[in-house]
Parts: sequence; C-alpha cells; structure tokens
Amino acid sequence: MSLLSIFRIIALLEGVSYILLLFIATPIKYFANDPTYVKLLGMPHGLLFVAYIALAVLLKPEQKWNNRTFLVVLVASLIPFGTFYVDKKFLAKKK
Repeated sequence: MSLLSIFRIIALLEGVSYILLLFIATPIKYFANDPTYVKLLGMPHGLLFVAYIALAVLLKPEQKWNNRTFLVVLVASLIPFGTFYVDKKFLAKKK
C-alpha cells in the first residue's frame, strides 16, 4: 500500500471523526450535559489529526506540492469537510 493510499484513508477517517465530534458529540455535551461522546471521539480524532499532518509533511515532496497547495492541505484539516475537498482536488486524480 502506498503512502498516498494510507494518507487518503487517514484523511477520510480524520474528516469523519471531526464531523462526528463537531456536529454530534459537542452538541450532546452541551445540550444534554453528557460529555461521554466527546471523551470517546476526542482521542481517536486527535491521533488521526496528528497522523494527517505527519503524512502530509511526508507526502509534500513525493507529490511535488508547492507551498500554497501544502498550506491548503494542512488548513483543510481544521475545516469541517476540508479533508474531503483535499481528497477530491489533490489526491483522487493521483491514483
């Protein structure tokens, strides 16, 4: 399995975990006063986020990303649905 394939999987999982954390776990924490789901999803999301950033750094030279593209890839991890955009725009065509 290539580094790019691994990155695509991590990007998908990171994006899904971020959406679950923001739109399901956090509202439950504040509206139902139940932090269980934030605790449950927080650590896996954090690990996926770190893996996403580390793999992006490793992929930058391999994919010949310029600084602007690299910045977009990094910032996308902070924006809900951003990793899905990166996959479609920069990764899917590289199969």
